Amino acid sequence: MRARLSDIAHQAEVSQATVSRVLNGRPGVAAETRRAVLAALDVLGYERPARLRKLSAGLVGLVVPELDNPIFPAFAQVIESTLAQSGFTPVLCTQTPGGVTEDEYVEMLLDRQVSGIIFVSGLHADTTADQDRYHALIARPLPIVLVNGYTPGISAPFVSCDEREAVELAVAHLVALGHRRIGLITGPDRFVPARRKVAGWGAAMTRLTGVPRSRLDDLAEFTLFGVEGGEAAAGRLLDRGATAVVCGSDLMALGAVRAARQRGLSVPGDFSVVGYDDSPLMAFTDPPLTTVRQPVRAMAVAATRALFDEINGQGAPHSEYVFRPELVVRGSTAVAPTSTRPGR
Repeated sequence: MRARLSDIAHQAEVSQATVSRVLNGRPGVAAETRRAVLAALDVLGYERPARLRKLSAGLVGLVVPELDNPIFPAFAQVIESTLAQSGFTPVLCTQTPGGVTEDEYVEMLLDRQVSGIIFVSGLHADTTADQDRYHALIARPLPIVLVNGYTPGISAPFVSCDEREAVELAVAHLVALGHRRIGLITGPDRFVPARRKVAGWGAAMTRLTGVPRSRLDDLAEFTLFGVEGGEAAAGRLLDRGATAVVCGSDLMALGAVRAARQRGLSVPGDFSVVGYDDSPLMAFTDPPLTTVRQPVRAMAVAATRALFDEINGQGAPHSEYVFRPELVVRGSTAVAPTSTRPGR
């Protein structure tokens, strides 16, 4: 496939003239810019000119749970690009229901003698899963990095967004708009990120609304990830009088919007919805989604660099790197309905 200068320039965020200079081996291009252009070639699937080819530094596995949720392709794109810039060849492993499991992918990656593996939202986030699978990899020894989901006792770098703070930011925003019956929709309770979101929601609700934690249980819903799970859970919360909801993912939030509209309610006039992730295109939904942004680029780069340190024997700290989220206010949240405001 013939490379298009415009595509490469867009991917590398440089001019077409710069791309031409790199491809033709001309001087006057900074080393970092040259690497970015070559990485863009790799990411787009174009073959490097013979003069620019070099041996791969090795294969690195990237295991993600799915690609239906746009936050995971966002992580994958940054990780793969960062790997390619350092000469590593990424091997993307995507799980699907009833398809290849995480353990089966790991066996395939070991057969290919990968230099390391990055797990995004893997079984390390499941408190009911056997974590010996990760101890076995470390004992080989094989460098691993685990993203979003912390398990004490695993001697590896962890990279997470602060889910507790994320939900606290969302609740504070809704309380400032006059909401008091604020629900939470998140994934199954066995997952570490879900438990952290529940803790943040409970703490923020108690602190900001004065409602005891023991009286909040009917406002928390654990459900399946995705639009359908969010829709079903939001319907139950609406039945209990919730005027707003904080969701554990943007897809769940879109389901909550659908549930409200099916009841003839306006979002945000009658029901406010906050998502989590700020995955691609959430600014273009109807209404544009208020959400809490994971710093995907910073987290993905940190995870990749930690793996490089492990591969190079420099020993990245075996602890959890926690990144701060950011509230992004758009059109799916508004002042609480008059009848539900304090003092009414």
